[in-house]
Amino acid sequence: MSQPSAPTAAPSRFDVHRVRQEFPILGLVIRDRQLVYLDNAATTQKPRAVLDALTRYYTKHNANIHRGVHYLSETATEAYEAARRTAQQFLNAREPREVIFTRNATEGINLVAQTFGRRHIGERDEIVITGMEHHSNIVPWQLLCEQTGARLRVVPITDDGELVWEEFERLVGARTKLVGAVHLSNSLGTVNPVARIVELAHRHGAAALIDGAQAAYHFPVDVQALDCDFYVATGHKLYGPTGIGLLYGKAERLEDMPPYQGGGDMISSVTFEKTTYNELPHKFEAGTPHIAGAIGLGAALTYLTGLGLDQVAAYERELLAYGTEVLQQISGVRLIGTASEKASILSFVMEGVHPHDIGTVVDQSGVAIRTGHHCTQPVMDRFGIPATARASLAMYNTREDIDALGAALERAREVFA
Repeated sequence: MSQPSAPTAAPSRFDVHRVRQEFPILGLVIRDRQLVYLDNAATTQKPRAVLDALTRYYTKHNANIHRGVHYLSETATEAYEAARRTAQQFLNAREPREVIFTRNATEGINLVAQTFGRRHIGERDEIVITGMEHHSNIVPWQLLCEQTGARLRVVPITDDGELVWEEFERLVGARTKLVGAVHLSNSLGTVNPVARIVELAHRHGAAALIDGAQAAYHFPVDVQALDCDFYVATGHKLYGPTGIGLLYGKAERLEDMPPYQGGGDMISSVTFEKTTYNELPHKFEAGTPHIAGAIGLGAALTYLTGLGLDQVAAYERELLAYGTEVLQQISGVRLIGTASEKASILSFVMEGVHPHDIGTVVDQSGVAIRTGHHCTQPVMDRFGIPATARASLAMYNTREDIDALGAALERAREVFA
């Protein structure tokens, strides 16, 4: 996933204008201007395929799953489990039972921390994470360390937003029980060498968890090729519904882990003396799940697969290179995150202007960006800034969107000059 230094001359085979027609919300007019949506790292918009799947479920199949023998329950169950098979294929997991439906990537990480972690990580053991992690891949491990007496160690990052690999190799050792790393940084855009990270963890007998919340909708992910023990993703960034996510785990890891929550559907039998637990994946899906969310996510993954994630990635690389070029030409703008391997994220500061003020002025032009610390406060501390403005790209964005952002930023610079 090398980032080109400039847009390629040849036109992409990816038909962005056709794709945009599948997203009804992109036709909105905001403040008398056509919506320019550049907040995709926070959440993506939804194609008609997903909206139709949700409507179809609630109007034709709405029933609880796994329990009923009537028609609606059977058809809802099949649609839900079909979505799991779609997710398995999307991530290239070995089998459907290795895919657990969660509320989001955050819940997936917490599940691993409180099941695998509580069973296998104890006093004086170590957990290694990177300095560019989202709070969701920091706080669960801090909680586990407080509970067990384990120690959290952090790999530093360079001024370009890349991992200091020599320090990574130094920190991972005999005491390391788990290595957690983000695949694609939400605040820097760095694409980390996750296969290399997994190999390093396994070399020392540690498990490896990869946070793919940002990565999975930008380029293909193959969990078997990565050989990671766990991989998490979130539906609302995968062009799917909110409140649904994915935890991939190697079957042998998941089999060894105790349940995360107790209740219906995660049991095999219950007496007041003893409960036996259901088989995978149901052991980790207590209670009525987000059935519509899983079905909607399945529709989103099918839609993405049909477009071809390789083509999506190639198009977005061109767009990122163009966006980088545009922002670098605006006086006073400094990019935060300039790694050689980068995707989708344009985080920046403007001399003399607070990021929140940038966001407010840009919004007046109908351009939606994100401002703040992006749930990565340690990253902001590393770069000595309180926050950044962040434009994050998706497959339906265009060069015209980038130009609109550039023009809005010029106006912001004039306002605060």
